[in-house]
Amino acid sequence: MTSRGDALRRAWRDRRGRAGLLVLGFVTATALLAPAFLPDPAEQPDPVSGANRPPSAAHPFGTDPLSRDVFSRVVSGARVSLAVGVLAVGLSITLGAAIGLVAGYLGGAVDAALMRLVDAALAIPRLFLLLLLLAADWRVPVAALILIIGTTGWFYAARLVRGEVLRLREEFYVTAAEALGARRSRIIFRHLLPNTLGPLLVAATLGVGDVILLEAGLSFLGLGIQPPTPSWGGMILDGKPFLATAPWVGLFPGLAIVVTVLSANLLGDALRDAVDPRGA
Repeated sequence: MTSRGDALRRAWRDRRGRAGLLVLGFVTATALLAPAFLPDPAEQPDPVSGANRPPSAAHPFGTDPLSRDVFSRVVSGARVSLAVGVLAVGLSITLGAAIGLVAGYLGGAVDAALMRLVDAALAIPRLFLLLLLLAADWRVPVAALILIIGTTGWFYAARLVRGEVLRLREEFYVTAAEALGARRSRIIFRHLLPNTLGPLLVAATLGVGDVILLEAGLSFLGLGIQPPTPSWGGMILDGKPFLATAPWVGLFPGLAIVVTVLSANLLGDALRDAVDPRGA
């Protein structure tokens, strides 16, 4: 297994990883810094004559039906999408890693019970579960949406970590630590968890793209981020009636989703090959 430092260096040398990392870095930097220099995304300077203006020097991405600057809203939507993606995946990875570590190391009845729970959860399509939860109260705040997405996405991470732990616990250094009387907590956090971080990093990177796409889909259906908070999926929904007359309203947030998700997937693929070159 390649060390994390070597994996990151190999991913950077890979054209896919380098391109994905540079684009994600640019999107993140723009989302964090650009809003200070852009108009308020909720500002409606002239809803009558300023609505659905095409791209220009004053409005690089044009304006929407309420005369709001589309570029400013796309940048603000990037903040929301990246925050939902990173925080929800972080929660999923944390829960999955904890359950996978416990199941893989303790084994026996504990492992069987936890894995049957995971199997039962995987039998329910995640999108169906999210629609069921969000339809009950569709005006959920951003924090609640992150919590819901995060707590319904840890199952694959749990199986991944469990598989790694089942392999690692047979390694010489683990059996040596057990023979020397090391506590279970020390073995888990000192020897097992660090050696599962490589696959978890790959899963997290790929998961961010999946969650951004999932959040955009939910917002497009009206069940995700609610107005007036800008979101890429919600912007596409707002631009749907104007595809023929003002296509830029929905086109630019759609392109932002494609570029961000594609970059995350490229980086994840490069990291996967770097962590396990035999799978390249």
